[in-house]
Amino acid sequence: MDLAYYPGCSLYQSAKLYNHQTNLVFERLGLHLQELDDWSCCGATSAGKINDFMAIALPARNLGIAEATNLPELVIPCAACYSRTKVAQKQLQDNPLLQNEINLELSRQTFGNIKVSSILEVLWREINGERFESIPLTKIEGLKAACYYGCMYTRFPYDVEVADNVENPQAMETVLKAIGVPTLDWNHKTLCCGASSVVYNTEAALDLMAKIMKDALARGANCLVVTCPMCQMNMESQQEKYCRKHGIKERMPVYFITELLGLAFGISREEIHPGGNLPPNGLEWSKMCGDSV
Repeated sequence: MDLAYYPGCSLYQSAKLYNHQTNLVFERLGLHLQELDDWSCCGATSAGKINDFMAIALPARNLGIAEATNLPELVIPCAACYSRTKVAQKQLQDNPLLQNEINLELSRQTFGNIKVSSILEVLWREINGERFESIPLTKIEGLKAACYYGCMYTRFPYDVEVADNVENPQAMETVLKAIGVPTLDWNHKTLCCGASSVVYNTEAALDLMAKIMKDALARGANCLVVTCPMCQMNMESQQEKYCRKHGIKERMPVYFITELLGLAFGISREEIHPGGNLPPNGLEWSKMCGDSV
């Protein structure tokens, strides 16, 4: 089954690993991701702070390219890209005059004829289907995961349909449960990590990250699992800074959900993550990935 695929800028830069893992995992599920030809930046959160028109026009261009594929669904792994694209599509549907104005400048126009889905929407659907059931699973041991969604997966600056519970999303927990990874209830799963403010308001961002880490540790987690590339980068790359600042002694890896899915699907550590995250608490990978279940 073919699906249109918009990786976005992060998955070609700071989150190249996420792009790599997503393609591996989807292929194992029998889903071929057809990357959009000549896609461009969706504007993410920056465009909306500067120009409301461009905040819609930028993702509209990608939507037009996606609709031209005649595929039914557009998959977007990045939470910011997903939010921006989904909101733009709804705003265009609600404002025909704006849609006409933008379409006049597009070589491939958009009319809302494609479903925009996050990576979690697709994975959530697939674990209940025949493709998932046909995959022999490798047991993953030693993890107690705190699923960290970040602030953009269920919060939108416009009235759009939300696929998950806004206050207490469950898609990641459902997917991880299906591959035998235990998850924990906790309070800060949708708290903002500071996102790009780590560049211009570092101390405030570090304080937010520390709150997330403290709550996850207090619930007994030994890893965070994410789908947002910005959340993964902040929580992992800034971990020494926010832990030292707030006197946090423990450290934990921050996994993309695709990494754990890949391991559960029998993809080797070297293939799913060249270089590899360190397993939690020094666990050996041979112990973490045991017999098939």
